Formats: sequence, C-alpha cells, structure tokens
Amino acid sequence: MSFKLILAFLLSMMIAVFIFQNTTVVEIRFLFWTVSMSRALMILVVLAVGMVLSWLLHGYLSLRRKR
Repeated sequence: MSFKLILAFLLSMMIAVFIFQNTTVVEIRFLFWTVSMSRALMILVVLAVGMVLSWLLHGYLSLRRKR
C-alpha cells in the first residue's frame, strides 16, 4: 500500500471518530438570529469560513503587493 493511501485512510478514520464524538446539538445565538446544529457541523462550518476568509485576505494582499 502506498503512503498516501494509508494517510488518507487514517485521516478519514480520525474525521469519522471526531464526528461520532461530537453529535451533541448546540444552540448558537448572534443578535436576533438563533441556529441549532451538531457541534461537529458547527466546527466544520467555522473552519470553512476561516479558510475562505484567509484565502480572500491572501489574494487581496498579493494583489496589493503587485501594484
């Protein structure tokens, strides 16, 4: 088996364990907005938003340096 395949399998198993251990529903309140979702989903959404924001900021700063 290749190293990448073993690494992908281990990462998949860690993600599965993370999701199964964080199924508790949490309530998120922001101003007048309330959402209930599983803790694992909330963490993944926050991670995705952070990645998109950092990607946009990196693109903006790269463009600014070129000028």
